[in-house]
Amino acid sequence: MSNLEFPLPDIGEGVHEGEIVQWLIPEGGAVAEDDPVVEIMTDKATVEIPSPGTGVIAKHLFGAGEVANVGDVIFIISSDGAVADSPPSAPAVAEEVAEEEKPVSAPVVVEKTAPADLPAVTRREDGKVLAAPATRRLARELGVDLTTIRGSGPNGRIRPEDVRTQQSAPPAVPTTPTAPAAVVPTFAATSGAHEEERTPFRGIRRKTAEAMSRSKFTAPHFSLIEEVDCTDLVDIRNRAKVASEKYGIKVTYMPYIMKAAAIALMEYPQLNAMLDEEAQEVVVKKYVNLGIAVDTPNGLMVPVVKDVHLKGLLQISAELAEVASRAREGKAKAEDFQGSTFTISNAGNIGGILATPIINFPEVAIMGVHSMRKMPRCIGDDIVARQIMNLSISIDHRLVDGADGARFMVRMRELLEDPALMLL
Repeated sequence: MSNLEFPLPDIGEGVHEGEIVQWLIPEGGAVAEDDPVVEIMTDKATVEIPSPGTGVIAKHLFGAGEVANVGDVIFIISSDGAVADSPPSAPAVAEEVAEEEKPVSAPVVVEKTAPADLPAVTRREDGKVLAAPATRRLARELGVDLTTIRGSGPNGRIRPEDVRTQQSAPPAVPTTPTAPAAVVPTFAATSGAHEEERTPFRGIRRKTAEAMSRSKFTAPHFSLIEEVDCTDLVDIRNRAKVASEKYGIKVTYMPYIMKAAAIALMEYPQLNAMLDEEAQEVVVKKYVNLGIAVDTPNGLMVPVVKDVHLKGLLQISAELAEVASRAREGKAKAEDFQGSTFTISNAGNIGGILATPIINFPEVAIMGVHSMRKMPRCIGDDIVARQIMNLSISIDHRLVDGADGARFMVRMRELLEDPALMLL
């Protein structure tokens, strides 16, 4: 037996440290080559680090919630000689994140017998259910037993959607004869026990809390609200949705909002800026990279669509769908979250008519997009039904005056109420 010290690899460009989210293999636990050992979070990308070979995890050198620098030894593995000479490099880690897309190389075997109320489950020859690390993590978070799921992927591999379907499926209820209705209802006695659940404050939730606290207590926020009549936008988007189907692209309202924001930011660049506090300089960006807040199973993430000011609606739609999908599936790369100059938070598809989002520091503004509803409005002397949506913006008052914020929002309203203006 020999011991191998495993240093934290360089997970991505510009990443210097990672937080230990959780250990997947305890000290003394046996591992095979490529088995996930530990979850590491850098900024807002979480990856699972695989074992370099077969052996036993002799020691964890960092606890859950602690931060390790790239190159720090994070665990020691006692091997039987099958461990590789060096730990995996960044490409190997990226390969692990994207495992969902890799073909299954190990032979598989389908269980011949299964409980009557459960489907057959596809397993590898070593007995493990076929599922990528991101899928296993999702199953743990949702409390779903992977051994009860029949995968819809190649060779029976379990996909994230299989886990979500299983988690949302109602439990089977046995059929029983209908009992006669009771004359007087009876109620079970309550124990009065008040249960609590405690989970460690770490990972994405802690990173988000740190970023939000820094922003709120550094930048003095003020907010503006603008009402937008989206009736014409709805019509144009419906036509674009049909036309874009032949390209395999789904056009939503968000690309129109992003394009309008890019145009308005080029006209009012003071909202597309940051404050370099060390140099005491205001840095105005002459390009538009939009961070788009995405609700994922692992928490709020903000992937970035770059150079929106130079792109058309189809390209924006395709790139937005791609980065949002990677974020939701846990496959995002570090560069997916870098370089934003302005952020858009869209909870309108969930609900809510108004919010005042917190600035994505060190940017100077963030725009909230809220639900669209049919509302009565006056057109001349007539009251008619119109599709109405509110936009809100939170702005760092150190760099941007209220008048500039108001002009930006008025321009957003003009562009969205008459989308043809975006072609000029």
